[in-house]
Amino acid sequence: MARTKRKHQMAASVAMLPAFVTALLIYVVCTGWTIWVSFTNSRLLPSSQFVGLAQYERLFANERWQISFGNLFVFGGCFLAISLILGLLMAIMIDQRVRFENLLRAVFLYPYAMSFVVTGLVWQWFLNPELGLQKLMRGLGWESFTFDWLVNPDFVVFTLVIAAVWHASGLVMAIMLAGLRGVDSEIWKAAKIDGIPAWRVYVSIVLPMLGSVFATAIVLMSITVVKLYDLVVAMTNGGPGNESEAPAKFVMDYLFERGNIGLATAASTIMLITVLVVLAPYLYFKYGRHNRGAHA
Repeated sequence: MARTKRKHQMAASVAMLPAFVTALLIYVVCTGWTIWVSFTNSRLLPSSQFVGLAQYERLFANERWQISFGNLFVFGGCFLAISLILGLLMAIMIDQRVRFENLLRAVFLYPYAMSFVVTGLVWQWFLNPELGLQKLMRGLGWESFTFDWLVNPDFVVFTLVIAAVWHASGLVMAIMLAGLRGVDSEIWKAAKIDGIPAWRVYVSIVLPMLGSVFATAIVLMSITVVKLYDLVVAMTNGGPGNESEAPAKFVMDYLFERGNIGLATAASTIMLITVLVVLAPYLYFKYGRHNRGAHA
């Protein structure tokens, strides 16, 4: 019996070997190579001339990168806050066992099935002052109505937030709803007997129980923030000027259009560090506390 079990384990290990080697070569080796190139004087082609932190100094002195990196935090903060709140509210609404629950879940989740390119094109049309909402409202008689955020340098990044929230809040709803449906029904029965309002049960009992659910949603949304590219290209292409630039678009432009591999890999390394900073608390919450509790 033990021999059969070892054979099955060995067969499973052999079957997983190609995937492991592929992951090792593509992810670990390529990531290491990218980080190494960011410390070289590479331009159109990779170079082995080591220049230390020179590329990073050029990167953070680059005005376009400064705008891109600033937009990352403005967009990320607004996107995370709004999508989490909106997704949670939609999940709580559906958790009330409303009529047409399946239809509502499909409607809320449908935008996430669309690509960011399609989402960007749709919202670009809708927010275009000459074609969309502004023209519609003025055609209905509100001649002074103005909504020109798409071409306003001070507000253009918030149009990306609107489109991204519309796209991703349904996923947050699905994650939150799964967590809410996992709450013991006895809690609700006890609260009903004690006459505790539903909102108080959610705030004081249910939501504190959903820490891992919130962590999962935050990590997924944060990774979406860091790798934001398609939506920017489809909606604004970084404009007006460079006011809606994103780090991922900066990397792609310098890698393929401007032929500056060193600067592009330095920017991508900073993006990797940003992702690791986001993942570290989640990994600690999920594994670190569990391991410490096991050894206690």
